[in-house]
Amino acid sequence: MGSQLEKSPLAPPDFPCIPPVGGVRFSVASAGIKYVGRTDVMLAELSPGTTVAGVFTKSVTRAAPVLDCQEKIGLKITQGAAIIVNSGNANAFTGKQGDLSVKSITSAVSTHLLIPENRVFSSSTGVIGEPLPHTKITDCIHGLKVNLDASGIAEAAQAIMTTDTYAKGTYLSIQTEYGPITLAGIAKGSGMIAPDMATMLVYLFTDAKVEQTTLQSLLSEVNESTFNAITVDSDTSTSDTVLLAATGASKIQVNAESNEFRQGLHKVMLDLAHQVVRDGEGAGKFIEISVQGAIDDTDAKTHAMAIANSPLVKTAIAGSDPNWGRVVMAIGKSGAAADRDRLKIWFGDTLVATEGWVAPSYREEDGAEYMKKSEIKIMVDLGIGPSKSTVWTCDFTHQYITINADYRS
Repeated sequence: MGSQLEKSPLAPPDFPCIPPVGGVRFSVASAGIKYVGRTDVMLAELSPGTTVAGVFTKSVTRAAPVLDCQEKIGLKITQGAAIIVNSGNANAFTGKQGDLSVKSITSAVSTHLLIPENRVFSSSTGVIGEPLPHTKITDCIHGLKVNLDASGIAEAAQAIMTTDTYAKGTYLSIQTEYGPITLAGIAKGSGMIAPDMATMLVYLFTDAKVEQTTLQSLLSEVNESTFNAITVDSDTSTSDTVLLAATGASKIQVNAESNEFRQGLHKVMLDLAHQVVRDGEGAGKFIEISVQGAIDDTDAKTHAMAIANSPLVKTAIAGSDPNWGRVVMAIGKSGAAADRDRLKIWFGDTLVATEGWVAPSYREEDGAEYMKKSEIKIMVDLGIGPSKSTVWTCDFTHQYITINADYRS
């Protein structure tokens, strides 16, 4: 279905030219799991010595591949590793059959790549509640092995798409005193996107040498202000996974105090997070919501997400309606602390409301003109504390309903 949708108007012009990351090779296959005439399986082979970190959905109905990955993260094993991903079927809410499918796939990859099975990380994305035809995947694994290529990341990004309208990727070269480190990543995600991850799969690769507990700590930290700060429709998926693999091929050691690496990781993850929002199902506008003046960070994010997830706010923006009353409504319902008479609201640089009332300088035509833009910024000052939070979302259009009304067809 993803390949049939018109490309999002918010999409970047092209997939970036990502250089190879030492210690990583990719391949793809067309298994015919759901889609006809397109790739739907991706394999990434990771060299011996690779450390792997991960963050996952907090859904209580987590898919079988997620539960399997969670058990394997952090194991002290130095052999090679692999990531195998299929689109078209989420292998979620599939009972014992789902566990069997994961076992069959990871075992087959283990056999073909000569690595321990507990170093094979699998992901599935697509329809929930339908058994995964895993033999279609295992039948492809020999061919996947034969076709592994260090330059195959763009094809890998294509293979993991579902309702995505474009493949998502990014990279960064970090200059250190010991030489350059490469960071690259791919992602899929379009709908069922909300904090605590989403129906989103993200795979990050670096040639830096990073101890596993350090890698996990960095990923978990940066995740909070990137992938856990986006929302499309407030729905948290059963399948969301972010894996970060550090191959060590550059032989450049990174530790917990490495601000260059931390900042680079944040830049790569935020770029991919924004790309997911820009491909929100039916999205026409990219929206940044900043809340400051909150009592604490939790309240700031609660308010920001209440605004970002409000269907009334999102549909108003889709219609270019500067209805600031809907922002007030979202703040009031969030459950976090606020004082009506201290609120200030801006649309872009325009002060819309202040001290519990419309700003004397505000003109409705200015707000309406601003709302015609494809990128919208809403800023709120609660005026009751020192904390702030920024989140990103998109608008709701008729196309969101069109996509999801026949998702399984």
